[in-house]
Amino acid sequence: MYNCLCLRYNGILIETGHIGRQASGAVTLTDGETILYTTVSLDDIPSEPSDFFPLSVNYQERFSAAGRTSGGFFKREGRTKDHEVLICRLIDRPLRPTMVKGFYHETQILSWVLSYDGLHPPDSLAVTAAGIAVALSEVPNSEPIAGVRVGLIGDRFIVNPTTKEMEKSKLDLLLAGTETAILMIEGYCDFLTEERLLNAVQIGQDAVRAICREVAALVKLCGKPKMLDAIKLPPPELYKHVEDIAGQELVEVLQIKNKIPRRKALSYLENKVLSILTERGYISKIDAIVSTELAPDLIEDEEEDEEVVVDGEVDEGDVHIKPVSRKSIPLLFTEVDVKLVFKEVTSKFLRRRIVEGGKRSDGRTPCEVRPINSSCGLLPRVHGSALFTRGETQSLAVATLGDKQMAQKIDNLVDVEEFKRFYLQYSFPPSCVGEVGRVGAPSRREIGHGVLAERALEPILPSEDDFPYTIRVESTITESNGSSSMASVCGGCLALQDAGVPLKSSIAGIAMGMVLDTKEFGGDGTPLILSDITGSEDASGDMDFKVAGNNDGITAFQLDIKVGGITLPIMERALLQARDGRKHILAEMSKCCPPPSKSLSKYAPIIHVMKVKPEKINLIIGSGGKKVKSIIEETGVEAIDAQDDGTVKITAKDLSSLEKSKAIISNLTMVPTVGDIYRNREIKSIAPYGAFVEVAPGREGLCHISELSASWLGKAEDAVKVGDRVDVKLIEVNEKGQLRLSRRALLPDPDKGNPLKETTSSQKSVDKGKPKKAATVPVENKLVSEDKFVKKIVVSDKDGAHIDKGRPKKSSSKQVVNLASKTDGAVINGEANGGTEEINCAHPSVSMQEQYKYHVFIRGHPWSTLMINSLTGSRGWI
Repeated sequence: MYNCLCLRYNGILIETGHIGRQASGAVTLTDGETILYTTVSLDDIPSEPSDFFPLSVNYQERFSAAGRTSGGFFKREGRTKDHEVLICRLIDRPLRPTMVKGFYHETQILSWVLSYDGLHPPDSLAVTAAGIAVALSEVPNSEPIAGVRVGLIGDRFIVNPTTKEMEKSKLDLLLAGTETAILMIEGYCDFLTEERLLNAVQIGQDAVRAICREVAALVKLCGKPKMLDAIKLPPPELYKHVEDIAGQELVEVLQIKNKIPRRKALSYLENKVLSILTERGYISKIDAIVSTELAPDLIEDEEEDEEVVVDGEVDEGDVHIKPVSRKSIPLLFTEVDVKLVFKEVTSKFLRRRIVEGGKRSDGRTPCEVRPINSSCGLLPRVHGSALFTRGETQSLAVATLGDKQMAQKIDNLVDVEEFKRFYLQYSFPPSCVGEVGRVGAPSRREIGHGVLAERALEPILPSEDDFPYTIRVESTITESNGSSSMASVCGGCLALQDAGVPLKSSIAGIAMGMVLDTKEFGGDGTPLILSDITGSEDASGDMDFKVAGNNDGITAFQLDIKVGGITLPIMERALLQARDGRKHILAEMSKCCPPPSKSLSKYAPIIHVMKVKPEKINLIIGSGGKKVKSIIEETGVEAIDAQDDGTVKITAKDLSSLEKSKAIISNLTMVPTVGDIYRNREIKSIAPYGAFVEVAPGREGLCHISELSASWLGKAEDAVKVGDRVDVKLIEVNEKGQLRLSRRALLPDPDKGNPLKETTSSQKSVDKGKPKKAATVPVENKLVSEDKFVKKIVVSDKDGAHIDKGRPKKSSSKQVVNLASKTDGAVINGEANGGTEEINCAHPSVSMQEQYKYHVFIRGHPWSTLMINSLTGSRGWI
């Protein structure tokens, strides 16, 4: 029978006993409409003893939690994403210090996001859910843990803020701990001072303490008994044996300053201890472990043999006889136990040397930073490079600049595309510590260290408007002896400066360590804080506290505790000591030789940002992206990114291609004015209805066949051909932005023999004595009035019934085109708006069989073509 219990605290609902009842511990945690399900299971058989707790953590955000599915080909969730790896680390790091030594049953924590509302982030909830599940399970641990997030909006700290609130926050702090101590903090901020950070930690610790009290009450009600009988510790007497054999030599070995010689000396000494204990009969290489109290009497006669079954399939009675020595062998210790004890004894001697002698393995004082050397511009073809060396830790950082296509796309639960404009990738090859190991996909540690360094540098980057580049930094650790992630911060900062990125300031990082209990080694009990710790001090110490920032404040921090936890006063001392070390490192970075170039590399791409009207973006992209592709092919630029808000980014390798594409886009998006004249422009193509003239690179307009010549044309090729250069005038821009051009408007007046011109001249003589009107010109020359021009059509009886109602019909066989010269009236489609004066455009010299096309453009009206056949009297608009 299973019991289902619920606990609600501060809006968070915790349920157990309803789902996952066969796991050792299972909880469902709800905050708003975000629901997490977390289980803890352990193996029935213990694994081989080791120096670390056999714990594995897997966290998964399912797209179905937000009502989505994967956009890729594979619809099932697959490889763990980077941000899921980071949350796995957030769960693992505070839990590990609470696990009891000597428990070797493999333990697995699985956590799924089953529902996500977009407001309550699941990462801090996942830490709390895992802590509660472990507390309810059979896994022996010291006390329950919980995690919370703290944000800073204005001057007010908020516990577990929503995602919308975090958009305005200057701080992103995730804290985990127990009711009495802090176990882990990680966060990022915008140059927050040490004092403000401590205030945030205090508020977070108070919230964690309240949750842990409620969880402890829940554990008393439904927690399972702990497997305390499964704890197997090395025999206490083994510590004395190891100290007696290796004590004096350990003191000497730990004084070796260089890492590799010291590591080899420790390895030799460990093998020596194993050999001596084996010779003395305290240890055996065989797997079977039998204590002297439990071992049966193995003393037998010389003639007696032991039956041994060989490996493989064996029939009954198929045995081999193997003689056994009559001498009993006391098998007290295992080889693994000896190695574990040797490591603990080594850590004890190292801590004693630091506390008693005031000197560390490399001879430094607790506050001293290792020697620093840095240089820039090592790699000539990259955009920016730097080599940062601090003691035996070295980072080779490379900065690469690119356009939006180089941005890192992030898959998340929210159905919004998210791209990272800046990202730092950390690589830790086995050669950096002189070892042979796996090389391939990044480990969880590499992902975590890379994101920490990335978030430390992010606040000093310029905005995208000021520097429209995507920035990638690679940090390859070429040597490692502690603080390699902070070396990546320093090297990455120098590489960015060498690439010409206009940073707001320089950033440095430092790792702090601690010896918590100094009374054991003759101290006064005050914790000893160590600056710029090495690898051995990290492994043997009680704290790893990484802090990055500039002289004014902190940008990133990460704290891991290896003991029961630390208090706020200890953290305050560590932060203040870290500030002094950070300032020292920044001063050393300023001595970089050769210094950063602080200008763009000639091999870096050139990005030009243009602003056009949003409605013009389609002209740049074209149908199906054809236009933008043609511009890229024609000019040789790398990419053109046109955004809906009118921002256009051109990425090119050289200035010439950039200027070509810039000119084309400028001409495509220009706002032409009716009346503009374009000289010596090329005809790009010819259609039955006219010619397309390129008035600017990438911008064409139509010159209708009626506007190509002053005389009638049967086809456009009679006047021009592709490749010809002509002068044109812009006479219309339609609602789609298309240009209509006229070549005829710029042609000289026709010869005096033009019948239309003579008719006009004769008409002028008739008009003598009348009031002066706007100047009129022949229809063939297009312009009728300087102000505006109108048209009137006199039609036959057949058409006049609906076009020219109310006017007396004329008996003349000649068709008359009436043009009004007065500006106070217009005649359109046969209807007069005011007084007009008719001009007879027919002439006796015109052949009766010849057809004329008269093309008249009315301001504000579409193109029209009037067909007049003098023989038949038919007419009409085309």
